[in-house]
Amino acid sequence: MHDLIVVGGGPAGLAAAYAAYHKGLKDIVIIERDKELGGILNQCIHNGFGLHQFKEELTGPEYANRFIEMIAATEVEVLTDTMVLEVTPEKQVHIVNQSGGYQILEAQAIVLAMGCRERTRGAIGIPGSRPAGIYTAGAAQRYVNMEGYLVGKKVMILGSGDIGLIMARRMTLEGAEVLACVEVMPYSGGLTRNIVQCLDDYDIPLFLSHTITDIRGKNRVESVVVAEVDENRQPIAGTEQVFECDTVLLSVGLIPENELSKGAGVVLDRRTNGAIVYENMETSIPGIFACGNVVHVHDLVDFVTEESIKAGDAAADYVLNQGDSAEGELLTIKNGEHVTYVVPQKVRADQVDKRVELSFRVNKVYDDSLITIQSDGEVLAKFKRTYIVPGEMEKVKLSRKVIDKIHNGEVEICVEEVQV
Repeated sequence: MHDLIVVGGGPAGLAAAYAAYHKGLKDIVIIERDKELGGILNQCIHNGFGLHQFKEELTGPEYANRFIEMIAATEVEVLTDTMVLEVTPEKQVHIVNQSGGYQILEAQAIVLAMGCRERTRGAIGIPGSRPAGIYTAGAAQRYVNMEGYLVGKKVMILGSGDIGLIMARRMTLEGAEVLACVEVMPYSGGLTRNIVQCLDDYDIPLFLSHTITDIRGKNRVESVVVAEVDENRQPIAGTEQVFECDTVLLSVGLIPENELSKGAGVVLDRRTNGAIVYENMETSIPGIFACGNVVHVHDLVDFVTEESIKAGDAAADYVLNQGDSAEGELLTIKNGEHVTYVVPQKVRADQVDKRVELSFRVNKVYDDSLITIQSDGEVLAKFKRTYIVPGEMEKVKLSRKVIDKIHNGEVEICVEEVQV
Protein backbone atom coordinates (compact mmCIF):
# COMPACT_ATOMS: atom_id res chain seq x y z
CA MET A 1 0.00 0.00 0.00
CA HIS A 2 1.30 3.45 -0.96
CA ASP A 3 1.31 6.41 1.40
CA LEU A 4 -0.18 8.74 -1.22
CA ILE A 5 -1.42 8.53 -4.79
CA VAL A 6 -1.74 11.78 -6.74
CA VAL A 7 -4.07 11.59 -9.75
CA GLY A 8 -2.79 14.09 -12.31
CA GLY A 9 0.71 15.29 -13.11
CA GLY A 10 -0.06 18.90 -13.95
CA PRO A 11 0.84 21.89 -11.77
CA ALA A 12 -1.62 20.89 -9.02
CA GLY A 13 -0.48 17.28 -8.77
CA LEU A 14 3.21 18.17 -8.90
CA ALA A 15 2.92 20.77 -6.12
CA ALA A 16 0.81 18.48 -3.92
CA ALA A 17 3.22 15.56 -4.30
CA TYR A 18 6.27 17.74 -3.62
CA ALA A 19 4.67 19.24 -0.51
CA ALA A 20 3.64 15.83 0.83
CA TYR A 21 7.13 14.44 0.26
CA HIS A 22 8.76 17.25 2.22
CA LYS A 23 6.18 16.82 4.98
CA GLY A 24 7.47 13.32 5.56
CA LEU A 25 5.79 10.90 3.11
CA LYS A 26 8.17 8.80 1.04
CA ASP A 27 5.98 6.31 -0.84
CA ILE A 28 4.21 8.68 -3.24
CA VAL A 29 2.98 7.91 -6.76
CA ILE A 30 1.97 10.49 -9.38
CA ILE A 31 -0.25 9.11 -12.16
CA GLU A 32 -0.43 11.12 -15.41
CA ARG A 33 -2.32 10.11 -18.55
CA ASP A 34 -0.11 12.12 -20.91
CA LYS A 35 3.35 11.00 -21.99
CA GLU A 36 5.05 13.66 -19.88
CA LEU A 37 4.40 15.65 -16.72
CA GLY A 38 3.30 19.29 -16.79
CA GLY A 39 -0.31 19.11 -17.86
CA ILE A 40 -1.79 22.08 -19.68
CA LEU A 41 1.31 24.17 -18.97
CA ASN A 42 3.20 22.37 -21.74
CA GLN A 43 1.10 24.09 -24.40
CA CYS A 44 1.02 27.51 -22.69
CA ILE A 45 4.19 28.90 -24.27
CA HIS A 46 3.34 32.52 -23.39
CA ASN A 47 4.88 34.17 -20.35
CA GLY A 48 3.20 35.52 -17.22
CA PHE A 49 3.59 32.45 -15.01
CA GLY A 50 5.51 32.29 -11.74
CA LEU A 51 5.37 35.89 -10.56
CA HIS A 52 3.88 34.88 -7.19
CA GLN A 53 5.57 31.51 -6.71
CA PHE A 54 9.07 32.13 -8.07
CA LYS A 55 9.13 35.94 -8.14
CA GLU A 56 10.02 35.93 -11.84
CA GLU A 57 8.17 35.71 -15.13
CA LEU A 58 8.21 32.29 -16.79
CA THR A 59 6.49 30.55 -19.69
CA GLY A 60 4.18 27.62 -18.96
CA PRO A 61 6.74 24.94 -19.88
CA GLU A 62 9.40 26.72 -17.80
CA TYR A 63 7.08 26.82 -14.79
CA ALA A 64 6.22 23.13 -15.19
CA ASN A 65 9.89 22.22 -15.59
CA ARG A 66 10.75 23.86 -12.27
CA PHE A 67 8.43 21.42 -10.48
CA ILE A 68 9.38 18.46 -12.69
CA GLU A 69 13.02 18.98 -11.67
CA MET A 70 12.01 19.35 -8.02
CA ILE A 71 10.07 16.06 -8.19
CA ALA A 72 12.98 14.35 -9.98
CA ALA A 73 15.19 15.18 -6.99
CA THR A 74 12.86 13.22 -4.68
CA GLU A 75 11.90 9.55 -4.40
CA VAL A 76 8.40 10.19 -5.76
CA GLU A 77 7.39 7.53 -8.32
CA VAL A 78 5.93 8.82 -11.58
CA LEU A 79 3.67 6.80 -13.91
CA THR A 80 3.11 8.60 -17.20
CA ASP A 81 1.05 7.41 -20.18
CA THR A 82 -1.20 5.80 -17.57
CA MET A 83 -4.98 6.16 -17.43
CA VAL A 84 -6.88 6.15 -14.15
CA LEU A 85 -10.16 4.30 -14.73
CA GLU A 86 -11.66 4.47 -11.26
CA VAL A 87 -11.06 5.78 -7.75
CA THR A 88 -13.00 4.06 -4.97
CA PRO A 89 -14.06 5.33 -1.52
CA GLU A 90 -11.72 2.69 -0.07
CA LYS A 91 -8.82 4.56 -1.74
CA GLN A 92 -8.21 2.03 -4.46
CA VAL A 93 -7.05 3.46 -7.79
CA HIS A 94 -7.70 1.37 -10.90
CA ILE A 95 -5.17 2.14 -13.64
CA VAL A 96 -4.14 0.80 -17.04
CA ASN A 97 -0.98 1.33 -19.05
CA GLN A 98 1.00 -0.43 -21.74
CA SER A 99 3.72 -1.83 -19.52
CA GLY A 100 1.68 -3.13 -16.60
CA GLY A 101 -1.77 -3.62 -18.08
CA TYR A 102 -4.71 -3.34 -15.67
CA GLN A 103 -3.66 -2.75 -12.05
CA ILE A 104 -5.32 -1.80 -8.78
CA LEU A 105 -3.21 0.40 -6.50
CA GLU A 106 -4.05 1.16 -2.88
CA ALA A 107 -3.11 4.19 -0.81
CA GLN A 108 -3.65 5.63 2.62
CA ALA A 109 -4.52 8.97 1.05
CA ILE A 110 -5.34 10.30 -2.43
CA VAL A 111 -5.02 13.75 -3.97
CA LEU A 112 -7.32 14.43 -6.93
CA ALA A 113 -5.65 16.86 -9.34
CA MET A 114 -7.24 16.11 -12.72
CA GLY A 115 -7.65 19.73 -13.80
CA CYS A 116 -10.53 20.82 -16.02
CA ARG A 117 -11.88 20.38 -19.53
CA GLU A 118 -13.28 22.85 -22.05
CA ARG A 119 -16.96 23.34 -22.74
CA THR A 120 -17.65 22.32 -26.33
CA ARG A 121 -20.00 23.44 -29.10
CA GLY A 122 -22.44 20.71 -28.16
CA ALA A 123 -22.68 22.06 -24.61
CA ILE A 124 -23.77 25.51 -25.74
CA GLY A 125 -25.91 24.47 -28.71
CA ILE A 126 -24.83 26.86 -31.50
CA PRO A 127 -27.15 26.38 -34.49
CA GLY A 128 -25.77 25.79 -37.97
CA SER A 129 -23.99 23.15 -40.01
CA ARG A 130 -21.06 21.05 -38.85
CA PRO A 131 -18.12 21.92 -41.11
CA ALA A 132 -14.42 21.59 -40.36
CA GLY A 133 -12.73 24.55 -38.71
CA ILE A 134 -14.47 24.62 -35.31
CA TYR A 135 -12.13 24.09 -32.35
CA THR A 136 -12.04 24.72 -28.66
CA ALA A 137 -9.40 27.36 -27.92
CA GLY A 138 -7.34 24.86 -25.92
CA ALA A 139 -7.32 22.31 -28.74
CA ALA A 140 -6.21 25.02 -31.17
CA GLN A 141 -3.51 26.06 -28.70
CA ARG A 142 -2.13 22.53 -28.62
CA TYR A 143 -2.19 22.23 -32.42
CA VAL A 144 -0.35 25.52 -32.89
CA ASN A 145 2.11 25.43 -29.99
CA MET A 146 2.91 21.72 -29.72
CA GLU A 147 2.00 20.08 -33.02
CA GLY A 148 3.00 22.93 -35.33
CA TYR A 149 -0.28 23.28 -37.24
CA LEU A 150 -1.96 26.59 -38.09
CA VAL A 151 -5.64 25.83 -37.57
CA GLY A 152 -6.99 28.70 -39.67
CA LYS A 153 -6.28 31.97 -41.44
CA LYS A 154 -9.42 34.01 -40.79
CA VAL A 155 -10.65 33.47 -37.25
CA MET A 156 -13.66 34.36 -35.13
CA ILE A 157 -13.47 33.65 -31.39
CA LEU A 158 -16.59 32.99 -29.33
CA GLY A 159 -16.14 33.72 -25.65
CA SER A 160 -13.55 35.81 -23.85
CA GLY A 161 -12.04 33.33 -21.43
CA ASP A 162 -8.30 33.60 -20.90
CA ILE A 163 -7.39 30.83 -23.36
CA GLY A 164 -9.51 32.50 -26.06
CA LEU A 165 -7.90 35.88 -25.45
CA ILE A 166 -4.41 34.38 -25.52
CA MET A 167 -5.20 32.51 -28.73
CA ALA A 168 -6.40 35.75 -30.34
CA ARG A 169 -2.87 37.08 -29.90
CA ARG A 170 -1.22 33.78 -30.80
CA MET A 171 -3.12 33.39 -34.06
CA THR A 172 -2.33 37.00 -34.98
CA LEU A 173 1.38 36.43 -34.36
CA GLU A 174 1.23 33.35 -36.59
CA GLY A 175 -0.15 35.46 -39.45
CA ALA A 176 -3.86 34.73 -39.17
CA GLU A 177 -6.49 37.48 -39.14
CA VAL A 178 -8.59 37.49 -35.97
CA LEU A 179 -11.83 39.30 -36.75
CA ALA A 180 -13.17 39.67 -33.20
CA CYS A 181 -13.86 38.09 -29.83
CA VAL A 182 -17.60 37.72 -29.24
CA GLU A 183 -18.82 37.54 -25.62
CA VAL A 184 -22.43 36.83 -24.61
CA MET A 185 -22.02 38.47 -21.20
CA PRO A 186 -21.75 42.25 -20.65
CA TYR A 187 -18.22 41.73 -19.31
CA SER A 188 -15.19 39.66 -20.29
CA GLY A 189 -14.55 36.30 -18.66
CA GLY A 190 -10.78 36.76 -18.74
CA LEU A 191 -8.12 38.63 -16.82
CA THR A 192 -7.92 42.37 -17.47
CA ARG A 193 -4.25 42.07 -18.39
CA ASN A 194 -5.13 39.56 -21.12
CA ILE A 195 -7.76 41.87 -22.60
CA VAL A 196 -5.15 44.63 -22.80
CA GLN A 197 -2.19 42.53 -23.98
CA CYS A 198 -4.03 40.16 -26.33
CA LEU A 199 -6.86 42.25 -27.80
CA ASP A 200 -6.20 45.97 -27.28
CA ASP A 201 -2.52 45.76 -28.25
CA TYR A 202 -3.46 44.08 -31.55
CA ASP A 203 -6.61 46.12 -32.30
CA ILE A 204 -8.84 43.05 -32.06
CA PRO A 205 -12.40 44.13 -31.21
CA LEU A 206 -14.33 42.65 -28.28
CA PHE A 207 -18.09 42.52 -28.82
CA LEU A 208 -19.75 42.32 -25.41
CA SER A 209 -23.39 41.19 -25.14
CA HIS A 210 -23.10 39.43 -28.51
CA THR A 211 -23.10 35.80 -29.59
CA ILE A 212 -22.79 33.61 -32.68
CA THR A 213 -26.26 32.59 -33.83
CA ASP A 214 -25.32 30.57 -36.91
CA ILE A 215 -22.29 28.82 -38.38
CA ARG A 216 -22.34 28.43 -42.16
CA GLY A 217 -20.30 26.25 -44.44
CA LYS A 218 -20.35 22.84 -46.09
CA ASN A 219 -16.89 21.27 -45.90
CA ARG A 220 -15.16 24.14 -44.08
CA VAL A 221 -16.49 27.09 -42.09
CA GLU A 222 -17.37 29.88 -44.55
CA SER A 223 -19.05 32.47 -42.32
CA VAL A 224 -20.74 33.08 -38.99
CA VAL A 225 -23.70 35.22 -38.00
CA VAL A 226 -23.19 37.41 -34.92
CA ALA A 227 -26.08 39.11 -33.12
CA GLU A 228 -26.49 41.32 -30.09
CA VAL A 229 -28.25 39.76 -27.08
CA ASP A 230 -30.66 41.21 -24.53
CA GLU A 231 -30.44 41.03 -20.74
CA ASN A 232 -31.71 37.42 -20.91
CA ARG A 233 -28.93 36.52 -23.37
CA GLN A 234 -31.42 36.07 -26.20
CA PRO A 235 -30.48 37.31 -29.70
CA ILE A 236 -32.08 40.61 -30.71
CA ALA A 237 -33.71 40.44 -34.14
CA GLY A 238 -32.31 42.90 -36.63
CA THR A 239 -28.85 43.13 -35.06
CA GLU A 240 -27.29 40.31 -37.10
CA GLN A 241 -23.90 40.76 -38.79
CA VAL A 242 -22.25 38.23 -41.12
CA PHE A 243 -18.49 37.66 -40.88
CA GLU A 244 -16.66 35.63 -43.49
CA CYS A 245 -14.14 33.33 -41.79
CA ASP A 246 -12.66 29.85 -42.04
CA THR A 247 -12.24 29.09 -38.34
CA VAL A 248 -14.22 29.42 -35.11
CA LEU A 249 -12.47 29.06 -31.75
CA LEU A 250 -14.63 28.40 -28.70
CA SER A 251 -13.57 29.86 -25.35
CA VAL A 252 -16.87 29.34 -23.55
CA GLY A 253 -15.89 28.06 -20.15
CA LEU A 254 -13.98 25.38 -18.29
CA ILE A 255 -15.48 22.52 -16.30
CA PRO A 256 -13.63 20.75 -13.46
CA GLU A 257 -12.89 17.17 -14.54
CA ASN A 258 -14.70 15.22 -11.83
CA GLU A 259 -15.87 11.93 -13.31
CA LEU A 260 -13.39 10.07 -11.09
CA SER A 261 -14.51 12.12 -8.08
CA LYS A 262 -18.15 11.15 -8.69
CA GLY A 263 -17.18 7.50 -8.94
CA ALA A 264 -15.43 7.76 -5.58
CA GLY A 265 -18.57 9.22 -3.99
CA VAL A 266 -17.09 12.68 -3.44
CA VAL A 267 -19.82 15.29 -2.85
CA LEU A 268 -19.69 18.02 -5.53
CA ASP A 269 -20.74 21.67 -5.40
CA ARG A 270 -23.23 22.48 -8.18
CA ARG A 271 -21.87 26.04 -8.34
CA THR A 272 -18.22 25.14 -8.97
CA ASN A 273 -18.79 21.65 -10.44
CA GLY A 274 -15.89 20.70 -8.19
CA ALA A 275 -15.63 18.94 -4.86
CA ILE A 276 -16.93 20.48 -1.67
CA VAL A 277 -13.77 20.82 0.42
CA TYR A 278 -12.74 21.63 3.96
CA GLU A 279 -10.19 24.26 4.95
CA ASN A 280 -7.34 21.79 4.24
CA MET A 281 -8.74 20.74 0.80
CA GLU A 282 -10.08 17.43 2.13
CA THR A 283 -13.23 16.25 0.36
CA SER A 284 -16.31 14.65 1.90
CA ILE A 285 -14.42 11.34 1.97
CA PRO A 286 -11.73 11.26 4.70
CA GLY A 287 -8.27 10.87 3.22
CA ILE A 288 -9.26 11.99 -0.28
CA PHE A 289 -8.13 15.53 -1.06
CA ALA A 290 -8.62 17.73 -4.12
CA CYS A 291 -6.81 20.81 -5.42
CA GLY A 292 -6.39 23.08 -8.41
CA ASN A 293 -8.82 23.35 -11.30
CA VAL A 294 -10.56 20.10 -10.36
CA VAL A 295 -11.99 22.03 -7.37
CA HIS A 296 -12.65 25.38 -9.05
CA VAL A 297 -11.24 27.12 -12.10
CA HIS A 298 -8.31 29.38 -11.21
CA ASP A 299 -6.93 32.43 -13.02
CA LEU A 300 -3.26 31.91 -12.23
CA VAL A 301 -1.19 28.75 -11.94
CA ASP A 302 0.57 30.33 -8.95
CA PHE A 303 -2.72 30.15 -7.05
CA VAL A 304 -3.15 26.52 -8.11
CA THR A 305 0.30 25.78 -6.68
CA GLU A 306 -0.49 27.58 -3.43
CA GLU A 307 -3.71 25.62 -2.96
CA SER A 308 -2.08 22.32 -3.93
CA ILE A 309 0.75 22.73 -1.43
CA LYS A 310 -1.96 23.05 1.21
CA ALA A 311 -3.60 19.83 -0.05
CA GLY A 312 -0.27 17.97 -0.11
CA ASP A 313 0.58 19.08 3.43
CA ALA A 314 -2.86 18.01 4.66
CA ALA A 315 -2.64 14.63 2.93
CA ALA A 316 0.72 14.02 4.61
CA ASP A 317 -0.70 15.00 8.00
CA TYR A 318 -3.60 12.60 7.43
CA VAL A 319 -1.26 9.68 6.74
CA LEU A 320 1.24 10.52 9.47
CA ASN A 321 -1.56 10.91 12.02
CA GLN A 322 -3.10 7.63 10.84
CA GLY A 323 -6.30 9.17 9.58
CA ASP A 324 -7.03 11.29 12.63
CA SER A 325 -8.88 14.43 11.50
CA ALA A 326 -11.11 15.36 14.41
CA GLU A 327 -13.85 17.70 13.27
CA GLY A 328 -14.95 19.76 16.26
CA GLU A 329 -17.25 22.64 15.37
CA LEU A 330 -18.10 22.64 11.66
CA LEU A 331 -18.73 25.95 9.87
CA THR A 332 -20.52 26.25 6.53
CA ILE A 333 -19.31 29.03 4.21
CA LYS A 334 -22.06 30.31 1.92
CA ASN A 335 -22.01 32.56 -1.10
CA GLY A 336 -24.17 35.58 -0.28
CA GLU A 337 -25.40 38.43 -2.42
CA HIS A 338 -23.56 38.89 -5.75
CA VAL A 339 -21.13 36.04 -5.00
CA THR A 340 -21.11 33.06 -7.37
CA TYR A 341 -19.22 30.58 -5.17
CA VAL A 342 -16.82 30.31 -2.24
CA VAL A 343 -14.01 27.77 -1.63
CA PRO A 344 -13.59 26.15 0.85
CA GLN A 345 -17.25 25.51 1.57
CA LYS A 346 -16.64 23.91 4.98
CA VAL A 347 -14.30 24.93 7.80
CA ARG A 348 -13.48 22.87 10.89
CA ALA A 349 -13.04 25.65 13.41
CA ASP A 350 -10.72 23.64 15.65
CA GLN A 351 -8.32 23.12 12.74
CA VAL A 352 -7.80 26.86 12.16
CA ASP A 353 -4.93 28.36 14.09
CA LYS A 354 -4.83 32.00 12.93
CA ARG A 355 -6.84 32.31 9.71
CA VAL A 356 -8.21 30.50 6.66
CA GLU A 357 -8.21 31.97 3.16
CA LEU A 358 -11.46 32.05 1.22
CA SER A 359 -11.50 32.25 -2.59
CA PHE A 360 -14.60 33.47 -4.42
CA ARG A 361 -15.95 35.08 -7.58
CA VAL A 362 -18.54 37.80 -8.07
CA ASN A 363 -21.32 37.76 -10.67
CA LYS A 364 -20.95 41.30 -12.04
CA VAL A 365 -18.39 44.07 -12.47
CA TYR A 366 -17.87 46.37 -9.47
CA ASP A 367 -15.84 49.54 -9.12
CA ASP A 368 -15.65 50.63 -5.49
CA SER A 369 -17.13 47.85 -3.42
CA LEU A 370 -17.35 46.39 0.06
CA ILE A 371 -16.90 42.69 0.79
CA THR A 372 -18.53 41.64 4.05
CA ILE A 373 -18.39 38.47 6.11
CA GLN A 374 -21.78 38.05 7.79
CA SER A 375 -23.30 35.61 10.22
CA ASP A 376 -26.97 35.61 11.12
CA GLY A 377 -27.32 39.15 9.75
CA GLU A 378 -24.36 40.53 11.71
CA VAL A 379 -21.38 41.93 9.81
CA LEU A 380 -18.25 40.41 11.34
CA ALA A 381 -15.61 41.76 8.93
CA LYS A 382 -15.30 44.21 6.03
CA PHE A 383 -12.86 44.45 3.12
CA LYS A 384 -12.75 47.32 0.61
CA ARG A 385 -11.97 46.78 -3.07
CA THR A 386 -11.64 49.34 -5.86
CA TYR A 387 -12.33 46.99 -8.78
CA ILE A 388 -13.76 43.46 -8.93
CA VAL A 389 -14.71 41.49 -12.04
CA PRO A 390 -16.11 37.95 -12.49
CA GLY A 391 -13.08 36.94 -14.55
CA GLU A 392 -10.68 37.41 -11.64
CA MET A 393 -10.80 35.39 -8.43
CA GLU A 394 -10.93 37.34 -5.18
CA LYS A 395 -9.58 36.27 -1.79
CA VAL A 396 -10.25 37.29 1.81
CA LYS A 397 -8.99 35.86 5.07
CA LEU A 398 -11.34 34.51 7.72
CA SER A 399 -9.48 35.19 10.96
CA ARG A 400 -9.65 33.21 14.18
CA LYS A 401 -11.18 36.28 15.83
CA VAL A 402 -14.02 36.33 13.30
CA ILE A 403 -14.52 32.55 13.52
CA ASP A 404 -15.15 32.85 17.24
CA LYS A 405 -18.02 35.30 16.56
CA ILE A 406 -19.90 33.15 14.03
CA HIS A 407 -23.51 32.28 14.94
CA ASN A 408 -25.23 28.95 14.23
CA GLY A 409 -22.22 27.58 12.36
CA GLU A 410 -22.90 29.56 9.17
CA VAL A 411 -21.16 32.50 7.53
CA GLU A 412 -21.86 34.36 4.27
CA ILE A 413 -19.57 36.26 1.93
CA CYS A 414 -21.42 39.21 0.38
CA VAL A 415 -20.45 42.06 -1.97
CA GLU A 416 -22.07 45.45 -2.39
CA GLU A 417 -21.20 48.52 -4.43
CA VAL A 418 -20.38 51.64 -2.44
CA GLN A 419 -20.39 55.31 -3.35
CA VAL A 420 -17.12 57.13 -2.77
